[in-house]
Amino acid sequence: MKLSINGQDRDFAQLAPGTALSALLEHLQLRADRIAVEQNGSIIARGAWPETSVNDGDKLEIVQFVGGGSDHPAPASCMAP
Repeated sequence: MKLSINGQDRDFAQLAPGTALSALLEHLQLRADRIAVEQNGSIIARGAWPETSVNDGDKLEIVQFVGGGSDHPAPASCMAP
């Protein structure tokens, strides 16, 4: 199955079309309590992940929440180009 995740095309040969979104996220080893997912332009509620199918060609945006903070600016190596 081919997916676009955060703008990158990825091939998941081991996952069949129709796989549950929750299974894909487990496969990616992402912690469910620290992410939000958008599928084809729609935000998917965490409670709906087990019933939400992922299909060939879907576009996913996965955002990870990061805790913490600092009074110091981030190093240049952490900044987007």
